[in-house]
Parts: sequence; C-alpha cells; structure tokens
Amino acid sequence: MGLTSGTVLAIAVAVAVLILAATVVWWPRLSRPTWPAVLGRITTLLTCQVAVLCAIGLVANNYFAFYSSWDDLLGTGDTGPVSVQAAADDRPTARPVVKAELLGHEQVQGGSGGPEQIGQVQSVRITGSVSGLATDAYVYLPPQYFQPAHAQRRFPAAVVMTGFPGDAKNLITRLNYPAAALQSMQAGRMRPTVLVLMRPSPAMPADTECEDVPGGAPSETYFTRDVPAVVAASYRVTPSPSGWAVMGNSTGGYCALKMAMRHPEVFPTAVAMSGYYKAAEDATTGDLFRGSAQRRNEADLMWRLQHLPQPRISVLLAGSQAGDGGYRQGTEAFQQAVRAPMTANTAWVPQGGHNFRTWTQLLAPSLEWMSAHLSEGDTGAAPDAVAAGGMVPVS
Repeated sequence: MGLTSGTVLAIAVAVAVLILAATVVWWPRLSRPTWPAVLGRITTLLTCQVAVLCAIGLVANNYFAFYSSWDDLLGTGDTGPVSVQAAADDRPTARPVVKAELLGHEQVQGGSGGPEQIGQVQSVRITGSVSGLATDAYVYLPPQYFQPAHAQRRFPAAVVMTGFPGDAKNLITRLNYPAAALQSMQAGRMRPTVLVLMRPSPAMPADTECEDVPGGAPSETYFTRDVPAVVAASYRVTPSPSGWAVMGNSTGGYCALKMAMRHPEVFPTAVAMSGYYKAAEDATTGDLFRGSAQRRNEADLMWRLQHLPQPRISVLLAGSQAGDGGYRQGTEAFQQAVRAPMTANTAWVPQGGHNFRTWTQLLAPSLEWMSAHLSEGDTGAAPDAVAAGGMVPVS
C-alpha cells in the first residue's frame, strides 16, 4: 500500500485510537510503584505518542503532498524521485539526450471527454544527460496536441515548479494547472501550451534553491539545460526560446525568476507567485555556496538588479497585498529596481497567506499573462508585452 493510500491512513488512525483506548483500560494496572509498572507506563506513553504522531503525519502528508511514496520518504528504491548519476565536478557534457520515460497517465480533474477535448496529463521521468540528475514530473498536453488539424504544430512550453518540499502532484491535486489552463484556453484567453509540472529540487530531501551546488547537485544545469532538451526531444514543442517560460509558487517562484534572469536565452518569460528574492539558507539547504560571497550575491535577485546588466526578459510578480509577511514590500522594491530591457508586472489579491488558496486565485491571470508573452516560433507571434510596471487584474 502506498504512502498516500487512504487505507494506510485509515489503519494508522485506527491503530492510534485502539492504543489510546488500551492505555485507558490498562493504566490502573500500571499504577503500582514497581519497576515493571514504571517501565510499562513509559512504554505505553511512548507508544501512544508515536501512534498519534504517525497518524497526524500521514494526514499532513496527504494534504500537503510532502512525499509521494515510501521510497520518496525513505530515500530508497530504484524508482524514487531522484537519482544522481554524476558529481558536479565530473558530469558528462556530450551524452545523447534521452526522451522522457512515460510512466502513466492522469485524468484531467474537472474535465470530461477524450484527449482531443480536454488534453492529457502524462506521468514521466526526466533524466538529464548533462547534470546526471533525474526526477519525476507531469506533462500536460493541451487538446490541440491530439487534434489532426494540429498534427504538425509545435506548441509553446512552460516549466512549472511547486514550492519546497512539495510534490509535483500538488500542481495537479491542489492548484490543478491542467484544468485552469484548459478553462483559459477554451475561453480564448490562453494559447495552447505544454506544461511541465515539477518540484523545485531534483536532489530531495535537500533544498537546492535551483543552484549548481559546488561539489553537490547541479540543479540549475538540470532545469536550464536538461529539462528543455528532454522535453523538446519528447514532445512537439517550439525550439524557439520565445516560446518557453518558467513559473512557480514560493520556492518555485524564486527559481523561476532566478533562472530567467540568469538564462534569458532559455526562459525569457517568468512568473513568480509568492516568490522570494534571495536564496533560502537553512537546515534543508545546507551550505549552498560553500562560503563564496560572490555565489551568494549572484543568487540574490535584488543584488543582480543593482550590480549586473538587466536581461531582456518579462516577469510577473504575483501575490497578496496583505497577509503574506513582507511579500508586498519586497516585491515593490524589486519592481522599482527593474530597468529596461527587463520588464516586471504585478498581480495582486487584496488579502491572502502563503498558501494554495492564494495561488489558486492568482493562477488563471498568471497563466494568461504568461501566454501573452509566448510565441510558437515560425507559426505564430506573441502579442505585445505589457508595459513595465503594469498591473494584471485578478478577478
């Protein structure tokens, strides 16, 4: 039974309830002032606590999708979320690009009909020949991808990342990117786009902040070189950089901005929902920069705006005006520091926390803004970009 199975959760809750009931029944017999009784009380209390914590942990994991399987939780098994095949200092540079490994299909939640009507969500494993990293992902293919009239069409593509330590499936079960994109496409507010749904670290359980960590996982290389190459080899997506974007929430939002600013030739369009502007450094990240002040500065997006030439990219900064700490102040400072040729727009909800409810409200306008900045290479031109400093309405 899988970690997120409802059966596992039901068993854990039932066991916790039974242990609590047994404790209540047996406690009078363990109240004697003898060593066996004392040890019995200690064992009983510890057993109760472990059982309750396990049940609560499973409930929390099922809700937030921190871990998707036992292998994911324990870091074991050949089918886990990550396999590091080469160290950062000794990674191959000329191995052939391999196609994404198709693992299965997922139903588009909230839609009915075949792929020609609602598109299709494919579960895949993306293995990088340059970084040596691999992780599981989901690819949403729009309905037009399966329609005979578009059989030769190459579509725009967007890499979408969730927050840390969330699972890529959050982007389907909690934010429902496929359904949101389908609704916007059906309303004519979004061009058909291939979405590649991922978690922001291909080296779990570590939070790499999309960095090429010296002596560690080359995550930035994975996302900016391997992922686009594998997707282009596996699906009918445009080879033109003008047809590629990157977006995400929280850590995924920070990664989206950073990768666009560092690699405008790969991702000239980026969307950050409740993203931050400086790499996190805590117990989950470890020492990302190995003591290098220069590397730390280059991962600080405000520092980049103030000390480096600004790239020719368009970014959307989406979040809440109140309720998410100092997000609004940080975003306004970032936007004010942007100079041509870079442009930055904002999308706000009046009140909202750092959570899925806020991001769900921002999702449709963010996708539609992103789509307005994408083209399909030779088969279509992107609409004019929104002026720098503009605001995107959120209904």
